[in-house]
Amino acid sequence: MRNLLLFLSFLINFSIQSQELTCQVIINSNLVDQTNQKIFKTLEVSLNEFVNNNSWTNIDFLQNERITCSFVLNLTQYNADLFEGTLQILSQRPIFMSDYDSPIFNFLDKDIKFKYEEYQPLFYNSEAFESNLTSIFSFYIYLILALDADTYSLFGGQKYIDEAQKIVNLSQQGGKGWNQNDSNRNRFWLVDAIRSNSYKEYRQTLYDYHRKGMDFLTDDPLSAKKQIMFSFTNLEKLYLRRPNALPIQIFFDAKSQEILDIFSSGPKVDFENTYILLNKVAPFFASKWKQINY
Repeated sequence: MRNLLLFLSFLINFSIQSQELTCQVIINSNLVDQTNQKIFKTLEVSLNEFVNNNSWTNIDFLQNERITCSFVLNLTQYNADLFEGTLQILSQRPIFMSDYDSPIFNFLDKDIKFKYEEYQPLFYNSEAFESNLTSIFSFYIYLILALDADTYSLFGGQKYIDEAQKIVNLSQQGGKGWNQNDSNRNRFWLVDAIRSNSYKEYRQTLYDYHRKGMDFLTDDPLSAKKQIMFSFTNLEKLYLRRPNALPIQIFFDAKSQEILDIFSSGPKVDFENTYILLNKVAPFFASKWKQINY
């Protein structure tokens, strides 16, 4: 009887655990001169379990509410227990009344360096630095949660951004990528820009673009397109203050192809002013804007 009660207790506790992500972690070791690939597969399995099996919030996510995301770790060097490479992070969000997932975050981290021994347990400690590997992945998980929440309610992801900032503060000993002097496009500056009031228009745009625009694209595509166009005026305000602001680059790294697709099909809108605006705030995607058939 006691064993049965313990088993039932386990099932109840397991059922209320909240997994927030449906995430795929891929390890690419093609550039590493290593005959035995087993450690890379072990690492891939461990990271998938770490990301998907942990509860990162106190919110119960239904199966269809989980955030779809991926991490692609491209290894460039491996020696003993030291790994180096780059990490591509992508997250998406479902659009109401459709089977379409809209890209929210698409970022390449070039400062990946960590130690890992095969079968080493991976866990997240919110109060202390445990390893560079778990800190890097935990940081991006909270950033994904933050930006996803921002698309549903204005500045709704603040507590997750604060958690990502906390990880940066605790990880200063972790080496390259955590320090403000390393580069101008690393984890330190990424979370600093997103949480800064100086760049608030980026988060305002995430909300206006998705919750007021994309979520109505199926039901009322003409009004949705107009709202999406209006959301770009937030980025124009940011551009006028900080022309090279990192959040502007982050937004269009994720959204440029989607913008091309949205305004090249469906009901036509007066796009000329928006075309001029996009070329002003995101000239690095001028070739995409030229392809928009409006």
